[in-house]
Amino acid sequence: MRRIILLCALLAVLLVGWFWWSNHASHNQLGLTAPTIVKQPVNFVERSFDPANPPSDMPPFAPGELAVCDSNFLSNANVGGESHETDSTHATVTVTKVTVTLQLNITIWVPASATQHVIEHEQGHREISEHFYEFADKLAAQIASKYLGKDFPITGTDLQAELSKSLHQMGAEINEQYNRELNPEPAQVRYDAITDHSRNDVSAKDAVAQALSATAAS
Repeated sequence: MRRIILLCALLAVLLVGWFWWSNHASHNQLGLTAPTIVKQPVNFVERSFDPANPPSDMPPFAPGELAVCDSNFLSNANVGGESHETDSTHATVTVTKVTVTLQLNITIWVPASATQHVIEHEQGHREISEHFYEFADKLAAQIASKYLGKDFPITGTDLQAELSKSLHQMGAEINEQYNRELNPEPAQVRYDAITDHSRNDVSAKDAVAQALSATAAS
């Protein structure tokens, strides 16, 4: 009985290994390895302004804000695939390539008369944004890898147009999921609550640590 159990266990391991090898081999035949993630350096700009005459391109301030750190996380996913036609109006597409380009643009807007404490507060917002961006490439790769090797049907009188539309939609889905899951907003809101928008004496460094710790635990 023990030999039978061991034999069954060995067969199960071999079967799992065969399925893994078969899937891995088929992906290699299609040239599937891993998504390509292009992570651009952070683009940071600091701008001062006259509160009595603010520039037109300055973002609106929330109530209670003396200055603002405007962080813009960008994701551009491009998906490529091979089409296999079954007839003139039907085809099956296999996703063979995903490239995601990431960017973070940060602009700190401070009044010309801003105190050092206010400036340090906005730098704290910048630090939180850069903390999330530090791991953004891993998140993008995790999301994009789920699309590699994916098969889906397309139908229409213009299969090339349908292919382009479907691949573009997949890229939009990757971008949407990336922005949804990255989500630094709770940490930024927590940081403002701790500092009362720079109006109390809590140091920016301590507040950043508290905000990141609190949101990581939630």
